[in-house]
Amino acid sequence: MKHEGLPMTNRITKKLVTFRNPFTLGRNEEEWPAGNYTIETEEEPLDSVSLRGFRRIRTTMIVRSFTGRSGVTRFVEIDPSDLDAALADDREGIERAENEGMQS
Repeated sequence: MKHEGLPMTNRITKKLVTFRNPFTLGRNEEEWPAGNYTIETEEEPLDSVSLRGFRRIRTTMIVRSFTGRSGVTRFVEIDPSDLDAALADDREGIERAENEGMQS
């Protein structure tokens, strides 16, 4: 069923990623602490009659930090390939540490 004339809305998906070690993203030298991070991806619908699909327009890492009773939330726009590389590095570091522990 077509809904001509209705505006198409962007969709937003969220996922939780966990880093077991401090990490950096891409060329950004800021080091983020180990922990859980919410990743939010915004996509817009493709303007196509024959194909229903979406194109990613923004990926954001939500960073929450707490000092005492107050907290600060930052929204940091990131490159998804940098996130994938940082997660792979984190997994490799854990596997390497586990393997070294077995050799002792």
